[in-house]
Amino acid sequence: MLDLARHTEDGPVSLRTVAERQKITLKYMESIMSLLLREELVISTRGKSGGYKLTRKVENYTVYEILRAAEGNLAPVQCLAVSENDCPMHHKCPTLPMWVGLEKIVREYLESYTLDKLSDSENPHPLCNE
Repeated sequence: MLDLARHTEDGPVSLRTVAERQKITLKYMESIMSLLLREELVISTRGKSGGYKLTRKVENYTVYEILRAAEGNLAPVQCLAVSENDCPMHHKCPTLPMWVGLEKIVREYLESYTLDKLSDSENPHPLCNE
């Protein structure tokens, strides 16, 4: 998504191009892109100049929604991964409030980052260059 955001002016971008730039396999790129397509975060076009592009402006994507699309539920424990906690112990679980709090912190943090915030970064984190 970040690669597409950084090259949004180029029009549709081929998966092969993204995979080469990001140094990941085309097969892995295809699996990620199918998840992003299903969530309508990207669209694809066919043909000679076809490829993938974002469906909306970069500032309208949060890292949280992208990770949810690509990874599924981000809950720290299984009982929070479902819409209704059906754990028979949830009403007296001593750790549940901690997990709920952690989930909230992670969600709010990831929602505070948008693609435009990340794509504007001229200097990536030093660990990214190792």
